[in-house]
Amino acid sequence: MNKVDKPDAFDLEALRRRPAMNADGTTQAPGSEPRAEVSALARQIAGQYAVANYSPSIVIGQLRFLEFFSLFAISLAANYFMALEPGAHFLLSAVSGAGGALLALFLMQGSDCYHVSILRTPMRSIARVLVSWTVAVALASLATLLFGDFDVKYPSTLAVWFAVGGAFLVIERNLIGFAIRRWGRNGVMERRAVIVGGGKPAKDLIRALEQQPENDIRICGIFDDRNSQRSPDVVAGYPKLGNVAELVEFARLAHIDMLIISLPLSAEARIMELLRMLWVLPVDVRLAAHSNNLRFRPRSYSHVGAVPLLDILDKPIRDWDSVAKRAFDIFFSLLALVLLWPVFIATAIAVKATSKGPVFFVQKRHGFNNEVINVLKFRSMYTEMSDPTAKNAVTRGDPRVTKVGRFIRKTSIDELPQIFNVLRGDLSLVGPRPHAVLGQTRDKTYGEIVEGYFARHRVKPGVTGWAQINGWRGEIDTDEKIKFRTAFDLYYIENWSLLFDLKILFLTPIKLLNTENAY
Repeated sequence: MNKVDKPDAFDLEALRRRPAMNADGTTQAPGSEPRAEVSALARQIAGQYAVANYSPSIVIGQLRFLEFFSLFAISLAANYFMALEPGAHFLLSAVSGAGGALLALFLMQGSDCYHVSILRTPMRSIARVLVSWTVAVALASLATLLFGDFDVKYPSTLAVWFAVGGAFLVIERNLIGFAIRRWGRNGVMERRAVIVGGGKPAKDLIRALEQQPENDIRICGIFDDRNSQRSPDVVAGYPKLGNVAELVEFARLAHIDMLIISLPLSAEARIMELLRMLWVLPVDVRLAAHSNNLRFRPRSYSHVGAVPLLDILDKPIRDWDSVAKRAFDIFFSLLALVLLWPVFIATAIAVKATSKGPVFFVQKRHGFNNEVINVLKFRSMYTEMSDPTAKNAVTRGDPRVTKVGRFIRKTSIDELPQIFNVLRGDLSLVGPRPHAVLGQTRDKTYGEIVEGYFARHRVKPGVTGWAQINGWRGEIDTDEKIKFRTAFDLYYIENWSLLFDLKILFLTPIKLLNTENAY
C-alpha cells in the first residue's frame, strides 16, 4: 500500500458509475441529487454559517502584501523626509528599500512567522520578526554600500527606515493578532467541517482535533445514516443533525469548507456510497486517518496539527485561485462593455422596436452550489409566448422566437447582458453554462440522465465554456448532448487554470461562427 498515493477503493471514475443509494437504502436515479428536508436544528445551525468565512490562506496572503508595501512605503517616506538628494541616489535607496522589504518577507516566512497559530499570539514570535527585519535591512544596506554610490544622508535615512519599520511591525502584528483572535471566537476565520459518521470513531477524531494547538477546524455537526441505537445523537458534545442525504442539503444552506469521513478504511463499500453522494459538493472531502494503521505517501495527506487526514477530493478554484479568477472576470467584463456598448444599444433598440414587451428577459437558472440565480438575456421570444422555466427548449423554426430573436440567438448576442451577471458575481465569464432550473430532455431532467450532473455546480457557471467552444451549444434534444456537455464541463472544472480560461475566452468569437446548433 505504501507504493501508491491513494487506495484503489477511491477510484472516482468507478465511483461515479455506481448507482447511488438513498438514506433508506433504495437505489437513487442515476445523476439525480439526493434531496431531503433538514431538521429544524440543522437549519438553525446552517443559518449560523450562512455568511462566508475568511480563508486563512487569503488573510495570510493579504498580510504579506500589507507588510511588503508598508515597509517599502516607509523606506520611500524616509528618503523623502530626510531630503535625500533626488536622482540616482534616491532611486538607489528606493531599490534598496524594495529589496529589503522583500527579503524581510522571505526571512519571516522561513522563520514560521506567517502561521495562523503564530499570528494569534504575536508577542511569542515578535523576536523572530524583529530579527528577520534586522537581517533584511542589514543585507539591503550592505549591498547598497558595496555596489552603489550612496548619498551622505543615506545612513541617517537607513536608521529612520529601520526604526520606523520595526515599530510598524510590532504594532501591526499585535493588531493582526487581536483581529485573528476575535475572528476565531466569532467563527469567521476557521475551516468549517462536518463529521460524516458517528459513534466512537467520530468521538476519537474530535478529541484528537481538540488536543491540537494549531487546530483551525470548527466542527458544525455530525451526520450519520445509522439510528440512535448504533450512533448516539450527541458525540463529544456535538449533535447529530441528520443522515447523509440531509447533509447534502445542509451543505447547500451553510458555507462548509470540509467534510471529514470518520470511518475505517475497511468500510470500503460504505465509504464509496458516501463519496458517491458527496462529491457533487464544492468542499474538501477528507478521510480521517488518525486511527488507521495503513499509511500512504505523505502528499496524500493533509494535517491538522498532528492529526492526519487522507485527501480524497479538493474544492475546485479555491483561495487565491478564486481571487485571480474574479479579477479576470471583472477586467474582461469591463473591457467587453467598453468595446461592445454599440452592440448593446443597437440590440436593445431592435428588440423594443420589433415586438412588444421588455428588452431584457430574466430566467431562473442553477448557479454555484445549486443556488438559484436570475440570469439576464436580451428577449428573443414574443412576450406572450415566452417560457421563463425553459421546460420546453427552443427548436429549429420555433414560432415563439421573433425575427430579431432568431438573429441574436444564432450569434449569441442575446447572452451579452450576462456580463452584468458576471460583474454582480452570479456568473463567471468562463465556466459550465447555467441551465434552467426545470431544464429537461423530453420527459427527463438532466440530473436523471447524467451521472454526476450536479457536480457541474461546484464552480460558478459561465457565459461561455469548454463545452460550447467544442460544439455543444444550442438545443439539448438527446441524452447524448447533455451527457457530452456535462463531460466537457467536468473536464473544465478538473483542469482549470487562468490560461485555460483565456484560451476559451478568445476561441469563443471564432467558434460562434458555427451556428449549426443555435436557433
